[in-house]
Order: sequence, then C-alpha cells, then structure tokens
Amino acid sequence: MDNTFNTISTIIKNRRTIKPFMMNGNKIPDYQITSLLELADWAPTHGLTEPWRFTVYSNPSDFCRQHAELYKANTPVEDFNEGVYNNLSTQGDKASHVIIAVMKRGNLPNIPAFEEMAATACAVQNILLGATALNIASYWGTGGMALKPAMKHFLQLGVEDQVMGILYLGYADEHPAGKRITALKEKINWVK
Repeated sequence: MDNTFNTISTIIKNRRTIKPFMMNGNKIPDYQITSLLELADWAPTHGLTEPWRFTVYSNPSDFCRQHAELYKANTPVEDFNEGVYNNLSTQGDKASHVIIAVMKRGNLPNIPAFEEMAATACAVQNILLGATALNIASYWGTGGMALKPAMKHFLQLGVEDQVMGILYLGYADEHPAGKRITALKEKINWVK
C-alpha cells in the first residue's frame, strides 16, 4: 500500500479519547495549536461557508472557572450539584489548552444547518487527528454547560449558531488501546 495511506491509517486508528484528568500538565507550544487550527480550516465546506469558529484558551483553568460559574448561575438551587461544580472548575487543570468549537451559521439558507454542523465536526476531527500525529492527547466533550443556551450567550453566538463541544488538549503519559465492539462487516451493506 501507499506510504501516505499507511501513515494516515495509523493516525486514524491511534486517535483516542483521553480525558483531561489523564493529562500530565505539560504545555503544548502555541505554534502547534495554531498548526492544528490550520488543519481544521481545511475541512470540507459546502458553498465555502467555512462555518467553524474556535475560541482558544492557553490557560484552561480560566475557562474551567468560567464554565463552573455558568453552571452555578444557570442551575436552579434544587438541581445544583456541588460535585459537578467542582468537576467543571478543575476539569482542565492538567490540560494545556482548551478550544471551544462552534458552528457559525452561514448566510446561505439553502445549505442545511446539518451540513454546517457536519463541516464543523470534520474540522474538529482534523484537529484530533493532527493532535494524534503530534502525540498530543485530546478530549472532545459536550458536558456541563457546553450545549446549553447560557454557553451560547457567554460566547455571544447567534440564534442559529451551535457550540459543537469543548476540546481539551494536552500531553499524557499513557495512551489507551483502541477497540471496536461490532465487526465492520456488520456495519456494511454492499450493493452490487
């Protein structure tokens, strides 16, 4: 097989979700984060809308404290959970960078919002694959306030814009092995 295919195949198969608490706190050079964002910018985009937008925190603790305060301010007292608050406050303590990925709805109404979300998801996957190639651990989360209206307000997003998740990037000393539960042949229907 082609060497380029083998390289990308290895990167794809080695990409893993590594939760932020498993990261070791070492800092990623900002230029590498910029390089990952450049990869994101090459995601497929119908109508050249390029709907992906990213907010990058070089100090994840700043975002995590803000995230926890959003949770506290927007959760009814009877539903508030101190454990959730504390987890959100410290979730990025061992991460190097946090990137909030957003789908910014384009001005071409004929392009379905689903396609804009899919394009942004592809941009995020480009970041994750690039991170894997650089031996950077990554976690794509949608918990806490990520998908709530308060986060959209915090980020000053439009009505049709959508937070796609929070990416935690850092280094980790261990990388779990991957597995698939369902055989590939059970996921494919060849029509000839």
